Amino acid sequence: MLIITIPIQLHSVNLNMPVGTPPPPTAPPVVVQIDVDFDGTVLWNGEIVPDKAALEARLKAAADEPVQPEVHLHPNKLVAYKYVASVLASAQRLGVTKLGIIGNEQFVQ
Repeated sequence: MLIITIPIQLHSVNLNMPVGTPPPPTAPPVVVQIDVDFDGTVLWNGEIVPDKAALEARLKAAADEPVQPEVHLHPNKLVAYKYVASVLASAQRLGVTKLGIIGNEQFVQ
């Protein structure tokens, strides 16, 4: 005769919940919108950036802030990839860590 025993199944989940008052809500993040137009024109929060040096100066200033702003890169559907890649490479080289590409739904066929 063979007898097998198994532990009793419990239908509960043990959670370690925090005790005390919750921390105060954090401030919403600062967002910088970078648009790349169809002809390669770069706009920083709606303002045209005249050249690559000016863009890199703004990216460096954003990267050097104690709390980096979120950088949202929004490329136009018709822009050549080299312009977008240039902005991405500059942001990475200058130390921007909170970078996201938005508007990807426009590329779905």
